[in-house]
Amino acid sequence: MIVMKFGGTSVADAAAMTRSIGIVEGKLKQKPIVVVSACAKVTDSLYGILELVAAGKKEEALKITEGLKQRHLTTAEELGAGEEGAAVVLARTSWMSDFIEKHCGSPVSDMDKAHFISMGEYMSSGIMCHGMNARGIKTTWIDARRMVITDSEHMCGTPDMEKLAVATKAVIDAEYKDVDAVITQGFISSTADGEPSILGRGGSDYSASLIGAAVDAARIEIWTDVDGVRTADPRIVENTVGISKLSYEEAAELAYLGAKVLHPLTMEPAVPKSIPLFVLNSMNPSSEGTAVMSKSCIFDGVKSISYKENIKVISIYSLKMIDTPGFMMKVFSVFANDGVSVDLISSSEASITVTVDKNQVIDKVVEDLSAFATVRVNDDKSQISLVGKNIIGVRGLLSKTFGALVDHKIYMISQGATYLNLSVVVDRPELRTALCRLHKAFFEN
Repeated sequence: MIVMKFGGTSVADAAAMTRSIGIVEGKLKQKPIVVVSACAKVTDSLYGILELVAAGKKEEALKITEGLKQRHLTTAEELGAGEEGAAVVLARTSWMSDFIEKHCGSPVSDMDKAHFISMGEYMSSGIMCHGMNARGIKTTWIDARRMVITDSEHMCGTPDMEKLAVATKAVIDAEYKDVDAVITQGFISSTADGEPSILGRGGSDYSASLIGAAVDAARIEIWTDVDGVRTADPRIVENTVGISKLSYEEAAELAYLGAKVLHPLTMEPAVPKSIPLFVLNSMNPSSEGTAVMSKSCIFDGVKSISYKENIKVISIYSLKMIDTPGFMMKVFSVFANDGVSVDLISSSEASITVTVDKNQVIDKVVEDLSAFATVRVNDDKSQISLVGKNIIGVRGLLSKTFGALVDHKIYMISQGATYLNLSVVVDRPELRTALCRLHKAFFEN
């Protein structure tokens, strides 16, 4: 068995779905479990509708819903999904309209939000299922909520691995009879009580890995719109090169440090069972893509450069920190209590510097830290990270890095304890130039 996950751009419209169905058709002997995202940009629209509902803007919300209905009906018709495909769209969008009428201007529970946001995956998977059947690929549609079980956090559930494994194996074994393929949804889950939940934004990759691990899949394929992982973001840097192999740890590090190709948690379920993951391009299926596997198969060295474009740098200074046990714990207890997560950390005898994402609200953190330290916040900064296995062993790592950045102000330097990354913080307006210079130093010379 294999798991094949198709992202939003791979199911964006009838043409994209046709390409993806062709890819599935070529792998029927491997008993594919197909996992799909919502059509491109649909989830963004659903979140937008919820904001309009909260603001009492019913007509605007209904107008966007009508647009989504027409888009999906067109996709179903052009794909040849027949009346069954159209019925899926009409049923889901009718439910959405009723939801808007009922909840407009009123508070909406997280459970109801999770249910509403899942409509994109339900429509895309339903259309694609009927399209596959129309092409002679006997396919069964499965509701992911029968398999992916989480805790009670409806909007960002944490999978219950034991319950998920049992439920997934039972459902797949029951449904994979006298069919060529089964299809389900990414991102969607349910609590142990059967209430709707979701895995959080970008969780479809994670869904595929969870399902793959539960059924001991031979491989997990993540089909997207790029030729695997590259040495840098090709939208910013020219002359990037495809990476044929990465370790699980390198791929996770790249994802956590800003690379958008994989969800950060995708590797986690696959690691204990050593299931290889492949990042592939549905628009160019002949490309080899990138294989993600055990680090024993991977050479040392810098593999790629990732970045986070817009971050905040928080500097905490206090002479009380010197030779004072527990000061670090006191500082990070503030971040934990105020619900702010930290990315990079750098410290000296009397100061601690951390980075946080620009979207995190840090006013309370600054207020609480200021009670016992001097706090300075620098906005409009960017983080750049060199990522690779055993990066500490790369000869000339620092000279290449700082030689490339000799004309840039560096606000912070941080090296990961696992020797997987070296990160620096620069001014945001200089991000593009800095990325290009680093890429030239490590991959083009």
